[in-house]
Amino acid sequence: MGKYIVKRVIMLIPVIIGVSLLIFIMLDLAPGTVLDQIANDYTPEQLAALEHELGYDRSVFYRYGMYMWDLLHGDLGTSYIYKAEVWDLYMQRLPATLLLAGASVLVSIVLSIPLGILAATKHGSLTDNASMVAALLGLSMPNFWLGLMLIIVFSLNLGWLPSSGFKDGFRSLILPAITIGTGLMATLTRTTRSSMLDVIRSDYLRTARAKGVPEKTVIRKHALKNAMIPIITVIGTQMGRTLGGSVVTENVFSWPGVGRLTIDAVKQRDTIMVTGCIIMSVIMISLIQLLVDITYAFVDPRLKSQYASGGGKRKLARAAGGGQT
Repeated sequence: MGKYIVKRVIMLIPVIIGVSLLIFIMLDLAPGTVLDQIANDYTPEQLAALEHELGYDRSVFYRYGMYMWDLLHGDLGTSYIYKAEVWDLYMQRLPATLLLAGASVLVSIVLSIPLGILAATKHGSLTDNASMVAALLGLSMPNFWLGLMLIIVFSLNLGWLPSSGFKDGFRSLILPAITIGTGLMATLTRTTRSSMLDVIRSDYLRTARAKGVPEKTVIRKHALKNAMIPIITVIGTQMGRTLGGSVVTENVFSWPGVGRLTIDAVKQRDTIMVTGCIIMSVIMISLIQLLVDITYAFVDPRLKSQYASGGGKRKLARAAGGGQT
């Protein structure tokens, strides 16, 4: 297990290098720089000195080299827009994003897993088809449109819930969590359905039924437990996707999270801020995926030997896809 974790951490290095280089190049191609945003705060002489200090009088690769040198020393840099350390700004916004991501995935789980189980147990029926239509409907609605519709109905017309910010605590969380969670439910519903269908007709379930075990117990205790590996994979992917991709929803609801901070930094051409936010998001997503992989061993003990022997994804896939016991 230890070797596997070290290997996954090492794999982060080329990902961080590639992502950060791409950000530097893309923002360099965009018109304007961060100096245009802060020009009014400096004299022409000070601005010229700052331009040289930041490397804007040299190539983008020189600036990237400067940034990576600081990053090797554990420094994510300083935002010249916010005049603060990138690490401090990111950590201030991270709790709000984690809260939104967790609530959104919870909404997805509450809606999707019962719907997927229902569709599998009623396979081929009208209930099955209706469940899949409902899941597809959730996927088809863009987050920004659904968010605006929820604001119009529940905030402007009914006045039940706040439309933006985080001033009202839990009540402020409901609409953005539903907006993201509804979009996530389609994939998890279909995964739950297909995974349950793979195990629901297994011989060991027939044996349990023959022994007189109630159908609800067969489904909940035996079928669902053995169908959890793909479901956990999708839940972990959704959590990572929400951490890195809730930018639109955070802007619609003025949510004080990392996504909104990143978008504001992009608008202001704050390359250091954007790069730091995305690097930290990449690390967070990778850690979540690592936790998901480790969770496999607790859900299915057969997989512990795959980690202990240094097995990779192919061994994991073979073990997860093998016959049920």
